[in-house]
Amino acid sequence: MHRVPLGAMLVIMRLLLALCLAVLPIRAFACELALVLAVDVSGSVDEAEYRIQMDGLAAALRDGIVVDALIEQQARVSLIQWSGSSRQKQTVGWTTVKSASDAAALADAIANDPRKWRNYSTAIGEALSLAINSFDAVAGCKRRVIDVSGDGMSNEGVPPEQMRGALKARKITVNALAIETDDHDLTAYFYEGLIQGDGAFVITANGFEDYPAQIRRKLQRETTKQLSRLE
Repeated sequence: MHRVPLGAMLVIMRLLLALCLAVLPIRAFACELALVLAVDVSGSVDEAEYRIQMDGLAAALRDGIVVDALIEQQARVSLIQWSGSSRQKQTVGWTTVKSASDAAALADAIANDPRKWRNYSTAIGEALSLAINSFDAVAGCKRRVIDVSGDGMSNEGVPPEQMRGALKARKITVNALAIETDDHDLTAYFYEGLIQGDGAFVITANGFEDYPAQIRRKLQRETTKQLSRLE
């Protein structure tokens, strides 16, 4: 049997070690973005408005800029439906986006996601709590973002501003889309009491009809790395 000289064996071992060291950091940060899409399904949202939200999200996830950004970052994306106290659920589990077909499958899953609740209050703080805990399943992702969209102020459960400590401790960014349907200035409310983290922002939709265009703009901004910190 042919024996490999000791010197050659050491060279091979050094090369293998160098290769492992070169590959490991890439694998450690393969997922650069974990994104929770938190959708309002409280009693103020009727069936047509629910449909606008889900179809608008699905269309945004088929946008070329968004798809390219998700693939580049090997993003993990999930969806939470939220309503009143104790009525928040991750209805689309963590989905890894490594290809255009992955993004298309995610968009289809969201478009076909049935509504969980219809006639309950608005507990934004509890929606944030569920989203925070959900990141445990994607702990290896470098950046963690919660995308909250809604048409009303929190009126039940833990106030969203009380979640800021937990969000800061986990280095989670919260961005918001305010769907303005009355004169309560939801944009200012989200700006002052909801968003969290470096570069966090609020985008305004002037009614549900404006939601598809604005959620597309929002996802472009928070998924594309060079734009994610712009105001």
